[in-house]
Amino acid sequence: MFPKILIANRGEIACRVIRTCRRLGIATVSIHSTAEGSPLHAELADEAVILPDSPNPISAYLDVDNIISIARETDAHAIHPGYGLLSENPDLADACAESGIAFVGPPTSVIRLMGNKREARRRVADAGVPVLPGAELTSDADDLEASAGSVGYPLMVKASEGGGGIGMQVVSDPGRLARAVSRTRSSARRAFGSEDVYLERFIPGARHIEVQIVGDVEGLSSHLWERECSVQRRHQKVIEEAPSPSISQITQDRLTSLAAQAAQTVGYRNVGTFEFLLDQDDQFYFIEANTRLQVEHAVTEMITGIDIVERQLRIAAGESVPSESPPINGHAIQCRIYAEDPDTFIPSPGTLEEFHIPTLDGLRVDTGFRAGDEVSSYFDPLLAKVISWGETRDASISLMRQALDQTRISGLKTNVPTLRGAIQSAEFASGRYTTDLLQSLAAS
Repeated sequence: MFPKILIANRGEIACRVIRTCRRLGIATVSIHSTAEGSPLHAELADEAVILPDSPNPISAYLDVDNIISIARETDAHAIHPGYGLLSENPDLADACAESGIAFVGPPTSVIRLMGNKREARRRVADAGVPVLPGAELTSDADDLEASAGSVGYPLMVKASEGGGGIGMQVVSDPGRLARAVSRTRSSARRAFGSEDVYLERFIPGARHIEVQIVGDVEGLSSHLWERECSVQRRHQKVIEEAPSPSISQITQDRLTSLAAQAAQTVGYRNVGTFEFLLDQDDQFYFIEANTRLQVEHAVTEMITGIDIVERQLRIAAGESVPSESPPINGHAIQCRIYAEDPDTFIPSPGTLEEFHIPTLDGLRVDTGFRAGDEVSSYFDPLLAKVISWGETRDASISLMRQALDQTRISGLKTNVPTLRGAIQSAEFASGRYTTDLLQSLAAS
């Protein structure tokens, strides 16, 4: 195992990685910008390095050369990228390899392949996994109309690179297609540095389910079951649960086994997630893979007893890990608390005057903030992840309701009212909700 690692991230996920490293006896190096003051992750790490000043503090986290330089100066043996920021940037993985520093993630070739959604679709389809009808786009207007016709309406315009729902546009009317493509190209250029986009069939009333994959050092891929991720706003997840309450055991077995098969086909190593949409007939379709630790990994940890960060570290260090899928124990739900307006979902920066999430049996709280901390407009507004576990789904829901009712946050706006409304709704209780849940609750 590594004696010391650098965590090339911040906030909640940096604190989360530090927790596992402490348990394993691994020294940690954190990084932070001056705009963050004295953040919790810097306090928890064994060493804290201040990043160079920049007009936009987030850019310092994206400077690959500087990250490598810090790792060398602190004698870090590996770099854990967390999620977001550089976590799916193959340039960081390449730079690590050139510098003799281990990258805690999959091989560069896999990051590049799965980072391009069009190529990922091709390779996964070759492995026998269903994919939605789709089409690549050129700049030719006639080709655009022909491509849309081959896909069928309604459809989505999506960025080929990146993720997080950025730039996605749903198009039901051919007259709106050209403008939607232009907007997606613009968003993709700003966010990912690439204007490549493609079309994909849109499934109304879909469910979003992902499979947690582990690729070991021997080249074998296995799974840690699935997660239900259908509670979303702006195509971004807000509530997740495991296992999915909406699929049959037959669908679960086929979905998880095909995801593991696809991962092995592409030579996957380390931890990753293969994501799917399910239609109303329970037919599933691959949409993308994330070559990193997911924000929602905690619900899988709660039902399997496996520390996924530890799995990442051991595989990156060349150690063998169990390849069997563990039995599912109970049910877990995660709510993401964001500093945002609960009606518009616009970020709400400010000072956390009060920040209280209760301590309850079966409840886990992952956060990178304390009362008195400043929540900056420069970074993702995630304040905390609240995870409830129960022997049954009903017990997990009841605990989450109690936790959200007792949560007290002041000094800025949060989405806690939105989370309460969703968790208390009959639609969520039924387990058959779709990605339209929050929209339908807001309209009722």
